[in-house]
Amino acid sequence: MRVGLLTEGGYPYATGEARVWCDRLVRGLADHEFEVYALSRGERQEATGRLELPPQVRRVRTAPLWGTAEEWSPDGEPLHAGPRPGAHARSHARAYGRPYGRRERRRFARYFAELAAGVCGADGVDGASAPAAVGAPGGAGAKAPGRAGVAVESPSAEQADRFATGLYGLAELAQDCGGLSAALHSETALRTLEEACRAPGARRGAHDARLPDLLAVLEGLEHALRPLSLDWYGWYGGAGPDGEDDRGLGGVDLCHATSGGAAALPGLLAKRFFGVPLLVTEYSVRLREHYLAYSAAPLSTPVRSLLTSFQGQLAAEIYRHASLITPGNTHVRRWQEWCGAERARMRTVYSGMDASPFAAVGEAEPEAGSRESAERADDRTLVWVGRIEPAKDLVGLLHAFARVREAEPEARLRIVGAPGRGEDAAAYAAQCRVLAAQLFPDEAESAISVGDNPVSFERVGDPEVPELADAYASGAVVVLSSVLEGFPRSLVEAMLCGRPTVSTDVGAVCEVIGGTGLVVPPRNPRALADACVALLGDPDRRARLGAAARARALELFTVEQNIAAFGGIYLELMSHAPVHRDALDEGGEPLPFARPAEAHVPGRWAASTGPRPAWAGERGRGAGEGREKRESGLRDRRPPAGEGTTGIRARVRDLEPVGAGAVAAAVAGASYAPAGPYREAEA
Repeated sequence: MRVGLLTEGGYPYATGEARVWCDRLVRGLADHEFEVYALSRGERQEATGRLELPPQVRRVRTAPLWGTAEEWSPDGEPLHAGPRPGAHARSHARAYGRPYGRRERRRFARYFAELAAGVCGADGVDGASAPAAVGAPGGAGAKAPGRAGVAVESPSAEQADRFATGLYGLAELAQDCGGLSAALHSETALRTLEEACRAPGARRGAHDARLPDLLAVLEGLEHALRPLSLDWYGWYGGAGPDGEDDRGLGGVDLCHATSGGAAALPGLLAKRFFGVPLLVTEYSVRLREHYLAYSAAPLSTPVRSLLTSFQGQLAAEIYRHASLITPGNTHVRRWQEWCGAERARMRTVYSGMDASPFAAVGEAEPEAGSRESAERADDRTLVWVGRIEPAKDLVGLLHAFARVREAEPEARLRIVGAPGRGEDAAAYAAQCRVLAAQLFPDEAESAISVGDNPVSFERVGDPEVPELADAYASGAVVVLSSVLEGFPRSLVEAMLCGRPTVSTDVGAVCEVIGGTGLVVPPRNPRALADACVALLGDPDRRARLGAAARARALELFTVEQNIAAFGGIYLELMSHAPVHRDALDEGGEPLPFARPAEAHVPGRWAASTGPRPAWAGERGRGAGEGREKRESGLRDRRPPAGEGTTGIRARVRDLEPVGAGAVAAAVAGASYAPAGPYREAEA
């Protein structure tokens, strides 16, 4: 199977998000071929280089989401730098775009007006009326859970239709006539956006947009829509100059987006125009990250309102058309449901963690989870591990520990971690140290002894904590005191070490620990202290909870479980969309009549998913989620002037087997779901 892996700000670069997870996935699924399509977020990330890629990665295509489009060549490389390893040297499309003619300008104005109308539409319910019941079903105009000012608005059907019409129309225009950057910086775009903001029924905030606000919005849209202008879709088809199949995303069997937003946009176009199944995986809510970033940025209210509306519309469109969505936890799942994702097309796949670094602690003799194991650790020590920042609420933990000391005078607290990013985190770490010194003055056993503070601040790599597993091994109970948390990796690490936990009820905490730990409300030092005292005084209970925690972590949160889950999902999606391959002779030319007549399965498996542009070729039919025979029949496209021409190519497809069960299910129109660990993870 050929998989198009879509990333943003991470893999295959050495820094960024999800690079470790993507690398493990690619290496774990060695039977598949991968083509990586990566969007970078900054010059520093480009300068760090790339990870060493396994042989199953047959191609890497990159493009920037930073800087101006004039600075970049069509293949995603800076004009002032030489070619990098893995760079694609073709130039079928121009990222900046040539000046449009009269007909092209009219076409752009029509589609951009639809997009702007969808973005500037009425914003529905006020943010203060967002429902308190997180995860309740929402309809048009509903808002997702979030703090004030960053609630997610579910677009109306009319807004969604106009947004989709404009988005796909601009995509066709970009591939037919060159990139969109020049057009989005034109007076036509400025006038069209202003008319949409002044139209009756426009969202609050849009009416107040002034010229600088409109220019800032257009700049943000140019960056967000840059994937539409990329040479990733292989509308020419056939072989490239190097003799390899160069159909881009139009020639892969599956698009796997590792996040929402810009990373999933190329996959959305491949699904729309070529029928390629789209799998969207999110371990953090990309939409929420956009909203928080816009709230913190020095933007005016109209700019913030319009950009958040665009991101919300894009997320809803991606969730609406994705073949399958795999959230990493319930917290992410709830956001996706509020943005319009259907529960029937969602499947939770937990993030995989490498259990080997913690095996020595979790499997240490005596047997992990036994009373002897619980008593061997310092049974009066609490351990906290993580980044020291305000969201972790260490101030509340220190006040809770003061209550613990009243009940357990010999108790100790080890805080293992470094300050988070930013000046605020460093100042917060200093504040916590000062508070610990005030609450717990140095104690000494006698007048000639050196005083010792029961609270210690340490880092992994110090002599007392050479490895991360040593931090968990040094205590009897692991504490998490956060007021804001996504997926609590520190809790999973503690569970792999066989340690019981006391946590605050935030994010995906309850989902992760199940019934293997104690959970208290956030910002409640009294409840946190009572739970810690209860476990410190009961070794038998600690032993039972630790054993159950390790068993749960090994069952749900390992790398092997994650890879096996996605391997099964790939096969499931392909059972609805059989692989179609070109039949070529020894010289690489199409081989007529290579596919026997009896291989054809009569009947229509799925309805058409929409009109297909000229550059995508004649539309075929597929299975399940709208899989189509890509580039079937005759192809005759005249590219823009100066970009060369291509002749008519006849394509004959050959059906490649994907397993008896998958084919039988596809023919019968039934769902084929091979057994895999993702079923257990979802349960």
